[in-house]
Amino acid sequence: MKKVAVVILNWNGRKLLEQFLPSIVMHSSEAAIYVADNASDDDSILFIKANYPEIKVIRNTGNFGYAKGYNDALRFVEEEIYALVNSDIEVTQNWLVPILDLFEKEPETAIMQPKILDFKNKEYFEYAGAAGGFIDKYGYPFCRGRIFQTLEKDEGQYNDIVEIFWASGACFFIRKNVFRELKCFDSSFFAHQEEIDLCWRATNTHHKIKYCGHSEVYHVGAATLDTQHPKKTYLNFRNSLSMLVKNAPQRSLFGVILTRLLLDGVAALHFLLKGKFIHIVAILHAHLSFYMHFGGNHDKRSLFQNRNYFKVRSIAWAYFVQKKHFYKDLF
Repeated sequence: MKKVAVVILNWNGRKLLEQFLPSIVMHSSEAAIYVADNASDDDSILFIKANYPEIKVIRNTGNFGYAKGYNDALRFVEEEIYALVNSDIEVTQNWLVPILDLFEKEPETAIMQPKILDFKNKEYFEYAGAAGGFIDKYGYPFCRGRIFQTLEKDEGQYNDIVEIFWASGACFFIRKNVFRELKCFDSSFFAHQEEIDLCWRATNTHHKIKYCGHSEVYHVGAATLDTQHPKKTYLNFRNSLSMLVKNAPQRSLFGVILTRLLLDGVAALHFLLKGKFIHIVAILHAHLSFYMHFGGNHDKRSLFQNRNYFKVRSIAWAYFVQKKHFYKDLF
C-alpha cells in the first residue's frame, strides 16, 4: 500500500475531471488516487472508468457537500496520509515530494497545504488558501498572499515552510489517524470553512499545521459554486459563526460573538449599498440558522480552547480602515 491517497471529491464534474485529472495522474506516482463521487447524475464515473481504470471510485449515496462527502468516502481509504484535492486543481511535477518529506521529518505536523496559485493568472496567489491561512479574533479568515479581495503576486516571498492556523480545503493534507481522532469534518457545515474548523480543533488538541511553499498547485476556484452566489454568502457567514461558538475561548466567547454579529451587520450594509439585496437575505438566513443551532454547536466544544488563535485582532479594521492590504503590512 502507498503512503498517501489523493482523494478528489466530485459532483457532476465530468468537464473538470477531463481537464485536471491528467496532471494528477501524471505527477502523483507516489499516491493511490481516488475519486469520491457525491451521487453525480452526469457521466463522470463512466469517464473515469473508461479513461483511468487505475483510479478507485467511491460512490456516496447523495450530494453531501464537501464535509460529509469526504467524511463518508474516507472511511474506505486506509493510506496513512490523505491529500484532499479539489477537482479544479492542476498539480505540478514532484508536488507531493516536499510535503511527504516534511511529514516524514516532523511527526508532530498533522496538517499541511502547498502554495496555491491562480490557475487563470498563474503569477498570482489564489483566493482559497494562497500561502496559508489565519483568522482574526472575530473569525474572519485571511491568508498570506490574500486579504479579502487583494491577491499578491508570487515573487517568491512565500517560498518557505511555516506554521499556519489553517490549511486550505482546496488542497488539504492530513494524517489519517488525526482526521479520525478529530472525528472528521463537521458534517453540518456542508461546505465552506469546514477545514478551518477542523484545523482549529487540531490546534486545540496541540497538533501542528504547516504551509510548504516548496510544493505548488494551481486552483481555478469557484468552479462548483460561484463566488457571487448567495448560497456561498449564507454558508460562509453561518459556518464562521458556528466555528466561533465551537472553538473560541469561553472567557471571551459572548463578547466575540456580539462583535461579530455587529460586523456582519456592516457587511449587510455594504451589500445594501451595492444593491445586492439577495446577499442581505443570505446573511439574515445565516444568523437565523446560527441562533437555532447555537446550543448544538456549543455542545461540540472541546475541553481546551487555544487563547492565542489570532495574530490580528480585526482584519477588517486593518484592511478597510488602516489600508493594510498585504500580509507583510499587518505586523
